[in-house]
Amino acid sequence: MMPEPNGMTAIPTLCLDCARLAPCADPGHRLVAHPELLSLAIAHIDCDAFYASVEKRDRPELAALPVIVGSGQRGVVTTACYIARLSGVASAMPMARARRLCPDAVVIAPNFNKYRTVSRQLRAMLGELTPLVQVLSIDEAVLDLRGTEALHRAPPAVVLARLARRVTHELGIPISIGLAGNRMLAKLAAERGKPRGFCVLGTDALSWLAPQPVTLLPGVGAAQARNLAARGIARLGQLQSLTDKAAQTLLGPEGPNLAALARGQDARPVRCESVARSVRTETTFATDLTGFEPISRVLWQLCEMLAVRLRGAGVAAAGLTLKLKTATFTVRTRTRELSGPTVVPDTLFEAACDLLRPELDGTAFRLVGVGATRLVPLALADLGDLVDREAPKRAARQAAVDQLRGKFGDGVVRRGRGMGWNGGVL
Repeated sequence: MMPEPNGMTAIPTLCLDCARLAPCADPGHRLVAHPELLSLAIAHIDCDAFYASVEKRDRPELAALPVIVGSGQRGVVTTACYIARLSGVASAMPMARARRLCPDAVVIAPNFNKYRTVSRQLRAMLGELTPLVQVLSIDEAVLDLRGTEALHRAPPAVVLARLARRVTHELGIPISIGLAGNRMLAKLAAERGKPRGFCVLGTDALSWLAPQPVTLLPGVGAAQARNLAARGIARLGQLQSLTDKAAQTLLGPEGPNLAALARGQDARPVRCESVARSVRTETTFATDLTGFEPISRVLWQLCEMLAVRLRGAGVAAAGLTLKLKTATFTVRTRTRELSGPTVVPDTLFEAACDLLRPELDGTAFRLVGVGATRLVPLALADLGDLVDREAPKRAARQAAVDQLRGKFGDGVVRRGRGMGWNGGVL
């Protein structure tokens, strides 16, 4: 930091609209100032109301309207724009309740192919900044920009401001950025400033964290919060003051880690590859279903979607999980191992149907889902063996279908078993 004429040390200030360090002559521009602005290099990137933002980009007439992305009357909210959130609408909320809270909202069925395309474009932009990009979800990533200043001829804060401008201009969506010294603080900073935020947390994090509720920490849900409250701990400042020994005595083996997080300490590195543990997809029916034919028709659509997501993640399924939710909201989960890793929807569908048939005892179901487990690298998928010699041929046929769909659209090739269903896949 450079001293000012009066002898005081100037606080580095960044103009987010110019993507330059101050001074900025435009009084209407957004500025961010922080003593450690030029020394921090771990960034969390989070797209603001991602699906809704993409839909508003493609339909500019919706810009000032509340928008909810979700399916049907009995499904759940996939995401809601910030205007709709002012009415209390939230992700994963039942659509019926969301419509009651915000009756004027424009409801749009999700288009995951479109969202994945935008996500890939954003990921490519992030990769231009640093090789250390860890993708956390379709709309979220963390970056380690240490050592990149010479390459970009600018400190990470300026590079990130340029990124936000580029994403807005080229992709047409807003993002929020958190800049800090570690992953956890960067994520908290990004959440702190949404939407279109750029927040910085440095050594001031300790005092900022102290009055916050314990639920601010990752992994501390309602049950853990109740457990802490029973021990007289409701705020992070109470955790900060505990020594490792005291934390372990009071809270058990996880105590020292919780106390460290409360102090803003996080040693996790940014890894350039994020390994998914499972890939899943599910949908809620417009009306309850009981028979094999209507449920399996939906199940085929889900298996096709699951196969697409597996290939997009670069993994294959060695296990499968079927999820069913009854009309009385009881959840049934059934799993099985597959004969070999696969990304072919036919193979996934056959296994899912084997799990489905024993459950069809006349029970009415409101939801079905299918998930891939025991994920392995994509290169191990559908190699075939003495038991299943046809696996490579099925994979080749599916690759041809994917190529046609990629060139002419998803509707160019449709299978008979998936016809007649217009539900949304969540």
